[in-house]
Amino acid sequence: MFTRNKPQIRAAQPQDLPIIVRLIEELAEFEQLTHLLEVTPEKLGPHLFGPRPVAECLVGEIDGEAVAFAIFYTNFSTFLGKPGMYLEDLYVRPAHRRSGLGKALLVHMAELACARGYGRFEWSVLGWNEDAVRFYQKLGAEVLPDWQLCRLTGDALQRYSGEETPGKWSASSWLPL
Repeated sequence: MFTRNKPQIRAAQPQDLPIIVRLIEELAEFEQLTHLLEVTPEKLGPHLFGPRPVAECLVGEIDGEAVAFAIFYTNFSTFLGKPGMYLEDLYVRPAHRRSGLGKALLVHMAELACARGYGRFEWSVLGWNEDAVRFYQKLGAEVLPDWQLCRLTGDALQRYSGEETPGKWSASSWLPL
């Protein structure tokens, strides 16, 4: 009978970029959002390992195989007057769910947040992902019903680039100055 080793968590290394991107692709497939996918190892690398990284990544392994990742970054709470941690994405391959790896990743990040003196550890969950909602609640997370995520991306964000491109909408045409 084959038994799995305990899940292992480690900080990602530059050589992990191809598997991290593959796991991100799998996450996009799961969420039916592959049409939004633009990430490549070359695009992701500088943001995790460059001179001014803006995010951190953990890799979850079972029997030496990378089967999960979590990407997170520091945010700030003005009400608490201290930094916090925001989990952008956490993904565990379906064959390894219920192995304890997802919980181990969350616990590891919560411990990091405490060790760094952060006041919050937050993330979002898709409302239709009822298994994830129940999982997070079981761990003690509060799902905040009154908060909605707002996002500017793509063309909507580029409208604020300040470039005067013919035919492009201009923020200055409606923003009071």
